[in-house]
Amino acid sequence: MLHGVDVSAYQPSYDTDGLDFVFIKSTEGRSYVNPRLDAQVKRARDAECVVGFYHFLWPGDIEDQVAYFLGRTPEKEGDLLAVDWEQTGGGTRASSAEKDRFLRAVKRERPGHRVLLYCNRAFWRTHDTSGYAGDGLWIADYVSAGKPRIEASWRIHQYTDDPLDRNVADFGSVQALRDWAAG
Repeated sequence: MLHGVDVSAYQPSYDTDGLDFVFIKSTEGRSYVNPRLDAQVKRARDAECVVGFYHFLWPGDIEDQVAYFLGRTPEKEGDLLAVDWEQTGGGTRASSAEKDRFLRAVKRERPGHRVLLYCNRAFWRTHDTSGYAGDGLWIADYVSAGKPRIEASWRIHQYTDDPLDRNVADFGSVQALRDWAAG
């Protein structure tokens, strides 16, 4: 298992010691860009971590959200792209069909990148109607690392958020993750 974190504007800095990968919140909806994005990306790249970016999905305007995410995300070849599908601060959520449309549109626009779905166990079990997770499922379930309580295949498991969102990736080596990310 590889070790990583996911960060957003709530983490002005983070320690990269012992990390193999870092996911960074890039955008949300059609109006938010992480103000710490550039510094967080630099820190991850300087540490030679595999880098991933995620977009927090809102309901509606899916094509506009895809364009917003891809237009503001400083991705490079071999980076991972993901959609964060959960309840918004306003209590709404994108539908399973909207989640699928977002994933497929990002895959269409960035065919050289792996595209993942991030969601928590409850969303996966109660809101997903298609089982579609793009190139892989990144599941949040706060139990033992690498042992999420789901029947589906997964690539990344977020197992805690204390003091930071910590994740493991189901790959035997960093090179295996890099090779997979490169397609």
